[in-house]
Amino acid sequence: MDMLANLALGLETAVSPVNLLYCFLGVFLGTFVGVIPGVGPLAAISMLFPVTFHLDPTSALIMLAGIWYGTTYGGSTAAILLNIPGATSAAVTCLDGYPMSRQGRAGVALLMTTVASFLGGSFGIIILTMFSPIIAKYALAFGPAEYFSLMVLGLVAASTISNASAIKGLSMVVLGMLVATTGMDSQSGVPRFTFGNLDLLDGLGISAMAMGLFGIGEIIASVRNVDTGSVDAKNVTFRSMIPTRDDWGRSWMPMFRSAWVGSFFGALPGTGPSIASVMAYAVEKRISRTPERFGEGAIEGVVAPETANNAADQTAFIPTLTLGIPGSATMALMLGALMVHGINPGPNLIVQQPSLFWGLIMSFWIGNLLLVILNLPLIGLWIRLLLIPYNWMYPAIIIFVCIGAYSVRYVAFDVVVVMAFGALGYILRVFALPAAPLLLGFVLGPLVEQNFRRAMVLARGDFTEILARPVSGVVLGLVALMLVWSAVSAWRRRSADLAPEEMNSRTG
Repeated sequence: MDMLANLALGLETAVSPVNLLYCFLGVFLGTFVGVIPGVGPLAAISMLFPVTFHLDPTSALIMLAGIWYGTTYGGSTAAILLNIPGATSAAVTCLDGYPMSRQGRAGVALLMTTVASFLGGSFGIIILTMFSPIIAKYALAFGPAEYFSLMVLGLVAASTISNASAIKGLSMVVLGMLVATTGMDSQSGVPRFTFGNLDLLDGLGISAMAMGLFGIGEIIASVRNVDTGSVDAKNVTFRSMIPTRDDWGRSWMPMFRSAWVGSFFGALPGTGPSIASVMAYAVEKRISRTPERFGEGAIEGVVAPETANNAADQTAFIPTLTLGIPGSATMALMLGALMVHGINPGPNLIVQQPSLFWGLIMSFWIGNLLLVILNLPLIGLWIRLLLIPYNWMYPAIIIFVCIGAYSVRYVAFDVVVVMAFGALGYILRVFALPAAPLLLGFVLGPLVEQNFRRAMVLARGDFTEILARPVSGVVLGLVALMLVWSAVSAWRRRSADLAPEEMNSRTG
């Protein structure tokens, strides 16, 4: 009965005219951005992040979430037609989606990705609804030591699992935590790293940082690489989108299996939709009786990653909302949106803000239905967006980013911060340094510091007390194992790379 009452409360919140409007706006903008190559979900959310400061917290989160899973829907369009993923989670879709497009079956691929995305998203929402209250119930017993250890686990996992180089990822996390210390210390009131600049006393804003790193940085990096000249909208008609009976028969079981895979990896910190789509594709190729079809236009290679990444989009909210620990940079922005409104995510969120929590979950159902409505009839429109020259788009995007940065506090210094982080974002891309862990470190850094201070006060300065607590001790043990595993993996990769060179030098 409690679950039915909660769902009824959430539905009442989600169907209010204001929240419906922002849900539609979020999924529409998300699909729009997902279709355009070169601008991913993180850049889109970063650029629109300042808009949410002037909204009700529930409406703000509903719109940001709509952009988040809307980009995953739209990202497959560019992947199938151009072989360029609109979002990183759609990269695997290119492997079989683009060959289908070359075979004249782009319409079938686009329709099946919409169906797979809806089923994957629906499955992820069910998992989110079932397990979030259970996790929050047990998390109420956590103290500062447990939260400190879980946040460290999230930072290390996001740095070591989702990136090729663990050292680079960890370095970016540490840099993000250092940048987060800029400003006045919340406990002692002492200015830190302000260098006498009064504008830095309040610290650096998450919106300016995110818009610079992922908005400006992404545009600078992609402005010369995006080519939309190879798209032919006439090849995709409604009749060409009708799948055959064989397509349906080959798709159902891969979609079911991939929904489980995506839901599992989405809930883990440091993984998210990109790794979920890769794992789902690998599973289907491994168990297929005809693995040679993959990479040549197999429908399973399209529906599996699309189902998985949309399921992961939904379950990624489980640790973010119930524990206050984002597993990805995008979830860190969601966390930041709540903090800006004075709401602390965690196990108390469901009790203290039931209309926000359940309203957000029910808005996912509405958003998924809206995305089906938008994607099926409007595929022709999304394709025509790809015909707009990119050199016409990016100046307008930069102007909107600057306006958005200025509108947060109406301080010109924030525009300078955006440009500085934009330059930093481009430099990081040049040197193959991941920017996402930097943002995670920036968001979680103050929380890690705060909980560590509280834990040490309670333990009277004895760090072994933190290790002696069951939950925090086990979690920190997992962190140590993860670091050792990353070091061993890096050493093995280096040894494997050096072996051919040594053989060549001997034979030479």
